[in-house]
Amino acid sequence: MTTTTEQQPTVPAPAQRVAFLKVAEDVYQAMVQATKAAQAGFDPALAELVKIRASMINGCAFCIDMHVTEARRAGEAEHRIHALSAWRETPYYTARERAGLALAESVTLLTEGHVPDAVHQEAARHFDENELARLISITATINAWNRIAVASRLSPAPK
Repeated sequence: MTTTTEQQPTVPAPAQRVAFLKVAEDVYQAMVQATKAAQAGFDPALAELVKIRASMINGCAFCIDMHVTEARRAGEAEHRIHALSAWRETPYYTARERAGLALAESVTLLTEGHVPDAVHQEAARHFDENELARLISITATINAWNRIAVASRLSPAPK
């Protein structure tokens, strides 16, 4: 364990493979519009938690960095952001948030058993049909963004 407060040297980000915005601006803009539509009227803080969690699962550093910043801007507490990878083991999240995170994880991890009925039923107890559609859409769009960012090697800006 390192006990020094000395800053470690940063490692350069891997070279970006595709300048997506530059070469596929129409697709990028369509994704932006889909993202806006998905989260219209949905709780912004919960939307950011879902985006962070899906991005953690998908290993998308760019999106984790972006959505942590957005979650803070939406008023999210630091301890809740830091605990997202272990949300089931903490008392920090409401039943509604837990249901939303569970549904988002199932949608993100489709190859590991699809979306179990129990997960959907629990989410349906906490979200009306419109909210469920938006939660699924928020999860779908962040998964698409994660795949674009990871495949094209977008990296967060150095801090």
